[in-house]
Amino acid sequence: MSFWVYLSATLVALEFFYILYLETFATTSVATSRVFSMEKEELERPSVNTLFKNQGVYNGLIGLLILVALFLVPSIAWLRILMGYIIAVALYGGLTSDPKIIIKQGGLALLTLVLSYF
Repeated sequence: MSFWVYLSATLVALEFFYILYLETFATTSVATSRVFSMEKEELERPSVNTLFKNQGVYNGLIGLLILVALFLVPSIAWLRILMGYIIAVALYGGLTSDPKIIIKQGGLALLTLVLSYF
């Protein structure tokens, strides 16, 4: 894998760790409210708060799997699968929730996927 693949994939992992932080540890913060375009009051609702925390753990595990595919058990195939998965989820989120998700969540993953073929 090239330096650029390592760099961009690491940035994707960091992005997912940031999402983990927002959703799981800073669930009701101003930053979380801004990033997800939700009122703080909505984020404080117990059902929403629980869903966000669970979703955050999921996103953190994706970040961890990216790092595993890069550094622990290097695998370009698994890295490509993970990037494809992230892109698919971003497309779904963009179509069902907010089109900005496609670029925000899928843009860097798409760049990483493209770079992985060079």
